[in-house]
Amino acid sequence: MAMKTRKPLFERLKTGLEEGIAHAKGELTLKTIVMPAAPPEIDAKTIVAMREAAAMSQAVFAKVLFVSLKTVQSWEQGVRVPSMAARRLIQIFAEQPATVCKIVGLPEVQLRGIKILPIDKGKRRIVLDRRDVSPFFPEHT
Repeated sequence: MAMKTRKPLFERLKTGLEEGIAHAKGELTLKTIVMPAAPPEIDAKTIVAMREAAAMSQAVFAKVLFVSLKTVQSWEQGVRVPSMAARRLIQIFAEQPATVCKIVGLPEVQLRGIKILPIDKGKRRIVLDRRDVSPFFPEHT
């Protein structure tokens, strides 16, 4: 099998600089990529409320997110915070709970009172909308 040889570093740097100059002059359009936003933050109280709104035990919620029961317990106690990957899964569950449940083979659920709000430059947080939650979870008022 033929080995593909790389151009020397100087040649690669020179080409990159020439392309950058051409772009600055408007002679070249560079491909741009829009990066997805980071998953929203979530606190322990909101994780508990979301799980309870879905009428799931900690064990079932852990299976839905494919994490251990101890992980869910530590999130809910505020001992640990969800990783970025776990936060993305929680975001998807918050926005599309029926779809997630259908995919994992559970009856579809609807979440009321869970919102994703902007909190800072490019940052968001999953929060409880107390107006929607209070009839179901009086302890969260």
